Formats: sequence, C-alpha cells, structure tokens
Amino acid sequence: MTIATEVREELKNAMRAKDQIALDTYRAVLTAFMNELVATGKTPQDEVNDDMALKVIQKLIKQRKDAISQFEAGGRADLAEEEKKQLAVLEKFQPAQMSEADIRAIAEKKKAELNITDKTKSGILTGAVMKEVAGQADGSLVKNIVESLF
Repeated sequence: MTIATEVREELKNAMRAKDQIALDTYRAVLTAFMNELVATGKTPQDEVNDDMALKVIQKLIKQRKDAISQFEAGGRADLAEEEKKQLAVLEKFQPAQMSEADIRAIAEKKKAELNITDKTKSGILTGAVMKEVAGQADGSLVKNIVESLF
C-alpha cells in the first residue's frame, strides 16, 4: 500500500472515529500532495509516489515543529498543543529516524570522503549527509552534528 493510499484510508478512519485533529491533518496532507503534483507539472489526478509523499510529509512535519516553537515563544500553549497532536499524526508516516551516533558516523565518513577540512565547506558536507540519510534524520540535527565536527 502506498503512502497516499494509506493516508486516504486513515482519513476515512478519522471520519468514522470523529477525530477532528486527525481529520484536519490528513486533509492537509492530501492537499499538500495535490499541490506538489501541480507544482511538478502533473495533474491532480496523478498518483503520488512514495518518495514524493515522504518529501511532502517531511515538509509538513517541519512546518508543525516551527509552529510549535513559535506558539510556545508567543505564550500560546493551546495552539502549540494542537500542533503537537497534528505532529504526532504526521510522524506515523515518517521512516524510522537514525540515531545521533549513526548520523555522526556518516558525517565523519563523508567529511573524509570529500576531504573537507575547514568550516566554510560545512554546507556542502551537510548537503551530502542529508542525501545519505534521505529523510531518516531531522535537518537541524544533521546540521548540529556537522558543525560539531569542526
């Protein structure tokens, strides 16, 4: 079962269970899928492949995390709580996350491979590590680990 099909099934289940948070989240995911299809020059009726679906879901997860930090900084715990619930729904579709030690090992290997010795090339190293982990690690965690190598 593809991720897009799974989201549609979960949407139906959320409707049956009258779970408004999950319902809103799944609708947002399906809308983001459609927007991504249109942005890539396809029609909204085309099927979303798993790679595209993961990319979209990762973007939505990042948006939720940013919103949570903004709401907490603004003293709006009620809105932050709702975003946290939506984040929990989205994280079901995310692949298992790599541990910090695994990411550090990949970063050190890539640093030696690319022969990067100074901090000015840390962006190149971060990009190479992000390609290697392919959605199995948060970008900010990868960036922190890469910066700690210098």
